Amino acid sequence: MKGDRVEALVDTGQGVQTFEITATRAGRRIEVVTSRGVVEVREVTRTGVPVRTGRFMTSRLIALVEHPAADERGRVEVTTRHRLQPSERSTRA
Repeated sequence: MKGDRVEALVDTGQGVQTFEITATRAGRRIEVVTSRGVVEVREVTRTGVPVRTGRFMTSRLIALVEHPAADERGRVEVTTRHRLQPSERSTRA
């Protein structure tokens, strides 16, 4: 969603540097992927084409902060890809 942004604080060996990736246009979103010791932050279009990418080594990453955009009513839209399993109900006879 336009306005979503991710801040990455990285240890450069001589201090801390801040990197920011923002969804700049309507329909674009930010994706964060972690694999093999690398965190990749991408701004992608509706069709999934990457526009901007930042790659950070997890050993150098101090913090990764996601800032979701607020809608016109001031609410924040939050989505997650993880599904919660329904709690198992015990059956009693």
